[in-house]
Amino acid sequence: MNAPRIDDRDWSALTLGEQIRQIEVEGYLLLPDLLSPDHVARLKSETAKLETTPVDYSVHQRGCPNLQFRGGAITELLAHPPTLSFLRELFGDEIIMMSYGYARSEPGHPGISLHTDGQPYGSQIFGYEGSVPFMVRVLYYLEDLTPEVSPFRVIPRSHLSMHVDANPYRRFESHPEEVMVPAKAGSAVLINHKVFHGNYPNVGDYPREMLAIAYRPGWAGPQDEVTTWDDEDLAKLPDAVRPLLGDRNTRHWDYGGGNKPPNMKKEAPGMNPSRWERV
Repeated sequence: MNAPRIDDRDWSALTLGEQIRQIEVEGYLLLPDLLSPDHVARLKSETAKLETTPVDYSVHQRGCPNLQFRGGAITELLAHPPTLSFLRELFGDEIIMMSYGYARSEPGHPGISLHTDGQPYGSQIFGYEGSVPFMVRVLYYLEDLTPEVSPFRVIPRSHLSMHVDANPYRRFESHPEEVMVPAKAGSAVLINHKVFHGNYPNVGDYPREMLAIAYRPGWAGPQDEVTTWDDEDLAKLPDAVRPLLGDRNTRHWDYGGGNKPPNMKKEAPGMNPSRWERV
């Protein structure tokens, strides 16, 4: 295939409105310098202790799920203030964490095929977590992503397509319009869970480590029941983290809503067409 387009723009120059537009329309957004070098070092000292298992297609791609109750810097990352500040602008005030895992792409990793994390009827891989209408996965990178070391890849705007080619249950080896996104350690890529994405092979000389946290707006619950958190585990969480681990089955809807319900509002800033113009 031809060399992919590399999206190495100055992400720090985006206004808030441009950031919102980027993830809503293109399906991905890089937030640079979210973690200081010291913060990254503290996280890496904890990820080094994780027991990982390989995926079915390569011994060089390893992971560890369900980190939310791990403790230390790993658990505290759930409530990282700059990230939550942006998510509140994107979602509103009610945010629910759906999943948290660690992934390591070692030298020799063949790359992750292009796929979506949003599967509306559930799946063996994602269960019913991916059936929510809206979710953003925050991918914190603990090393530099260079063209050689498993950079992020994405098919921009693929989450907007209604064509059969964009059936979210499909996977692709590659795509002629996919984009490579390099990043510095301490940065995070945020993705709409419906966008087709993956990563490139690791042909470098060090592993790519990533902590991935999935958040959704409170109203946007799954189509069927998912497991809930244990009360004893919740009681051990830091005060800043605990509100994020609400009931994962929470959703707000009104099946019997009428055409003229009482007390309708006359404004809704979160869906203003002008939201992309915010600074």
